[in-house]
Amino acid sequence: MERSRFLPCGQIINTHGVRGVVKARSDCDSPEILASLPRVFTRQGEEYTPYEIKASSLQKGFVLLTLSGVDDLDRAVALKGRDIYAERAELMKFMEEGDRFIADLIGLPVIHEDTGETLGELTDVYNRGASDIYVVKTRFGERMMPAVPEFVTRITDEAIYVRPIEGMLDE
Repeated sequence: MERSRFLPCGQIINTHGVRGVVKARSDCDSPEILASLPRVFTRQGEEYTPYEIKASSLQKGFVLLTLSGVDDLDRAVALKGRDIYAERAELMKFMEEGDRFIADLIGLPVIHEDTGETLGELTDVYNRGASDIYVVKTRFGERMMPAVPEFVTRITDEAIYVRPIEGMLDE
């Protein structure tokens, strides 16, 4: 499976002041990761536009970014609502052994560890506090499963292996 060079890492949700600073929501494990990147990208179609991060700070769980080429309110407003991306290589610096990007998990088959049966496909991951929640598309519809060691036994590049309790991923 070919892995994307760029990964989503947040969204520009507003402007901050009149000098072109933007306020971003971080989708990284912590806002500090987004704030410490050397550059971010926006995307239109298949085209990625780079922006060097000239300065950053944290404010109430959000990240304030001063981006190269965005030096007034009009340019900052033009970026409002845009998703922001980072290069995979830059984000990997913050990962520990065994960590995986959510973007690499989406689309993987979910397989029963004991029987080898394909139970479905991972379609989304939500974080609701203590652990991630996997959304699995099964033949019975979408089902949710906590991504905890009690249920998720291992993850490879090809599949997610699980040991769900009865009824978790079926009717």
